[in-house]
Amino acid sequence: MDGNSRWAEARGLPAWVGHERGVAALRAAVLAAQEWGIPALTVYAFSLDNWQRDKAEVTFLMDLFRSALRQQLPELQRNGVRLQFMGQVELLPPALQQQMADCTAATAGNSQLLLNVAVSYSAQHDMTAAVQRLAQRVQEGSLTPEQQLASAAVTAAVGPPDLLIRTSGEQRLSNFMLFEAAYTELCFLDCMWPDFDKQQFDAALQQYAQRQRRFGRRQNK
Repeated sequence: MDGNSRWAEARGLPAWVGHERGVAALRAAVLAAQEWGIPALTVYAFSLDNWQRDKAEVTFLMDLFRSALRQQLPELQRNGVRLQFMGQVELLPPALQQQMADCTAATAGNSQLLLNVAVSYSAQHDMTAAVQRLAQRVQEGSLTPEQQLASAAVTAAVGPPDLLIRTSGEQRLSNFMLFEAAYTELCFLDCMWPDFDKQQFDAALQQYAQRQRRFGRRQNK
């Protein structure tokens, strides 16, 4: 979910307006994902590097996160969305951590869509932590490295993504699911996240449906 601040700057608006529009875009994306029958949607809400931003902006984002969870939870419940979070959540304000835990527990029984929110997340840190967890299991017997690494990562519950959509015109992964995205189809859009709507989501999914995924194998003729 990239481009909130730049969207606001291009319109002469404060950054917080862009972030609030970003929440609306996320809500639309969740509804569109459910219409398509997508089982899991992972969104990159706040990276580990984002802690380096201006303190006032970070504080606003934490407050916005709490407000969005409070406002959107009833609709997520009605629509059967299960909410979970991945990242170094221990770095978040305690009140937000508790609210996230409460939302996770409240939606645990929902099965229409898994909404996985990456917050305070870094793929590099996750891989480092996963290797450390694996080292503790070495004494249990032999390891199958790729399977074991995938199971030790915080993304284990959702697995590798089929399609990764990045907004704002940037064409890089920015430390997001680096291991899991080995064979993920990539879609880079020029629009900023607040302008990402159902029409663009539909177009990206239709384009994805036309791609031939070979996973390194030759296509049978």
